[in-house]
This record gives sequence, structure tokens and C-alpha cells, in this order.
Amino acid sequence: MKTKQTYSVEFKEQALSKVLQRGSRTVGAVANELNVNVLTLRNWMRGTAASSRSSSSEHARRPEGWSLEERLMALQESHGLVDEALNGWCRERGLFAHHLVQWRADFCAGGAAASRRESAQEVRDLKQANVQLQRELKRKKQALAEAVALLVLQKNTARSSGTRPNDSP
Repeated sequence: MKTKQTYSVEFKEQALSKVLQRGSRTVGAVANELNVNVLTLRNWMRGTAASSRSSSSEHARRPEGWSLEERLMALQESHGLVDEALNGWCRERGLFAHHLVQWRADFCAGGAAASRRESAQEVRDLKQANVQLQRELKRKKQALAEAVALLVLQKNTARSSGTRPNDSP
């Protein structure tokens, strides 16, 4: 009768690390190398993916919402992963490989895309401020025109009655 093999947490972590960095090798090849059942290794992978999805709620948002630091860390973590390993890593974090490619290009361009986004936000803010200032200017012009009209009217009524405008009781 076979006894159930138990593995240390460190061994599981090392095994999962090897699986994620396996390159073009299959999960079965890594399992054979580690002398672990393929299904056991796949269960560990599923368990890790499920726990990382539940514990890393900060990455459960759109890729556009990632900070520059998070993007850089993602690029570092995914560096060297190819094909299945890269796609699995991306799935765990709610990304696609093309996001990493774009982020890498942005970093190589000196953050030009991030600065474009920031400058686009600045332009929107400035346009909104401009609209508010235009409204305020229009309102003040109307108030000034109304004040001038009242002064002219007061002056004209004062002339017709023979009193000066400042002689009112």
C-alpha cells in the first residue's frame, strides 16, 4: 500500500518556480525532473493561481491602472518567461503579453506614454478651467454692463428732474 507523499512548503515553492520558468519544456518534463506526479504539480499550480487571485486584489484591476512601479516589477518578474509560462503568468495577474510588450516599449521610450497620458489629463484640466473662467468672465461682463446701464439711467433721471445724481436723499 502506497503512503501519501508530503512535501515541504519550500519544496512546493521551488517546484512552482521551476514550472513558471520552464521555458519551452512541458509541466510533465518538470514533474519528471522533480520526481513529482504531474497531477500533483498541476494541483499546486492551480492552488497558487487561486490564492494569488484572491490575495492580490490590487492586480484585479485594469492594466491601465497599474502604477509605474507595479509595471516595472511585472516586467522584472516576467523577464525570461516564454510562451506557456508567460501566458500563465499573465493570466494569474489579469494581463496579456501585449501589455508587457507595451510597458517595455514605454520604459524604453523614457515613459513617453505615461507623460502623454499625464499631459492629456493636464490639457483636459486646463480646458475645464478655461471654460469656467470664460463663464465667470461673461457673468462679470454682464454685471458690469448692468451697472453701467443703471448709472446712465440714474444720470438721465437726475438731469430731467434737475438734481445731480449724488444728491439723492
